[in-house]
Order: sequence, then structure tokens, then C-alpha cells
Amino acid sequence: DHKHQDLSPEDASRGLSRMSTDIVKAILRKLATEGLVISRASLRSVKAAYYRNALDMIESYHADAVFNGLTLDRHKEEQAVELFAANIMNAGEVYFDNPSATPFIPNWRRVYDAWPDVFRDMAAAVEADNRDR
Repeated sequence: DHKHQDLSPEDASRGLSRMSTDIVKAILRKLATEGLVISRASLRSVKAAYYRNALDMIESYHADAVFNGLTLDRHKEEQAVELFAANIMNAGEVYFDNPSATPFIPNWRRVYDAWPDVFRDMAAAVEADNRDR
């Protein structure tokens, strides 16, 4: 689902910005169902660890790109990392505001039970989308 989506730093309700926030919220709620107590301090630690590791990976990817005669837009990659790091905290605030919210996107069994034709309808939508190209 992330392919060909904009980063959308100006609009947290769209693109990879929204997706990153949704993923963090789902992870936090899943961890809570496993009994992990999530605090603002632990969330700041997660953000710091993510940020440091992501910057290290950019450095590694840049070295690989240079070695292979390719380019990597470090500035663009670092902007994405900064957005995702901020979204860890944004998702945390959403979680703290409503920690008992529905934790998950429904699994496919539940979707199928509620909408028995979902797979057929999805296949038809993909075929229609492919025809429109």
C-alpha cells in the first residue's frame, strides 16, 4: 500500500505520513494488549532509537550507493526519517488520549464474514483499474 504514495509532510491525514502514524498506533495498541505499559518516556526512547538507527541506515545506504555508482538523496531520506520520528510521538499522543480504542484493523476472516463477496469485488476492482491504464 505504500508504493507510489507521497510523503505528505504537510498533511498528516494522507500518504506515508498517515500510514506511519497508523502503524505506530497499531503497534502501541498491540503491545498494550500484551501487557506492556507504555509511557511517554518509553515512547521518547523508541523515537530516539528509531531516529539514530534510521540515520545510521541512511549513512550505510549512501555508502553502498556511492560504491555502486548510484546516487541517494540523503536530504530527502533524512526528511522522511524526521517525519516518521515525529509521527511516533504524534501516534503516541493519539494512543494516550484514547488507549482503549479499537486496536486493530480487522483480519480477513472478519472482513469476509461481514462482506462475503469482498475477494471477488476486490479482484473486479483490480481488473477495472488495470483496464483504465
